[in-house]
Amino acid sequence: MHSEKQLSTEINANVPTAARMYDHYLGGKDNYAADRAACEELDKVVPSTRHLALNNRRFLQRVVRTLSEEYGIRQYLDHGSGLPTQDNVHQVAQRIDPTTHVVYVDNDPMVLVHGRALLEQDERTTVIHADMRETDLIFDHPDTKRLIDFSQPVCVLFNSVFHCIPDSDTDGPLAVARRVRERLAPGSFLVMCQLVSEDAEVRDFVTNFMDQATQGHWGRVREPKDVEAYFENLEILEPGLVEVSTWRPDTEVAPRQLTHEWIEFGGVGRIPLEK
Repeated sequence: MHSEKQLSTEINANVPTAARMYDHYLGGKDNYAADRAACEELDKVVPSTRHLALNNRRFLQRVVRTLSEEYGIRQYLDHGSGLPTQDNVHQVAQRIDPTTHVVYVDNDPMVLVHGRALLEQDERTTVIHADMRETDLIFDHPDTKRLIDFSQPVCVLFNSVFHCIPDSDTDGPLAVARRVRERLAPGSFLVMCQLVSEDAEVRDFVTNFMDQATQGHWGRVREPKDVEAYFENLEILEPGLVEVSTWRPDTEVAPRQLTHEWIEFGGVGRIPLEK
């Protein structure tokens, strides 16, 4: 199992991580030469990746703003949150209501160090060092119990992270989504998106490249139909499951994903109010 105690707390600067590569694409400084070199190699085959990362970040911010403003969500559980950048979930949500509670979950030790330092003065937000597949550990963690009331609606985020875990009957994305859904109250939301491609060569290249680069800390690039399965028994918010730059854009001239060798695909699902 992937318990908090068993996860490594050592930061290896020589092995790229998805979190640090994402940080580099977003213009952050919490990454190493190995991460930047991996991004350069990735860009040779999938050159739209930086734009994809930026558009994914904007999608996250729009989702949190929408759920906070229009649906009154005041609790967020963010799996695979990555390194702190500008406008994290807690910052977007707490601008709307300062009493909002946020729990971040990540297995990257660098995320833990930076996240806890950043959030030291924020009693309503915390970071848990855990594998996103350990639903029971995460939901039963003392910090989660302190901040999240699961008898009330909550938003659980799996934003651009399911491609980081391989297929498995017990630990694959579909199994995790089902497990989480069972623990949530009616009216709760699941935000899920991941990297997909219709091109088998792109899927195979990126999957193999990232698996080797991260030394096995990767799943696979999937197809849209795989992501659609994650949303079974959920009410999908408009505009449905889409390439994320087209999910409720702020303006008609908002940045769109212009190249499509691979895309970030997903959306927002709600647990029906009446089961």
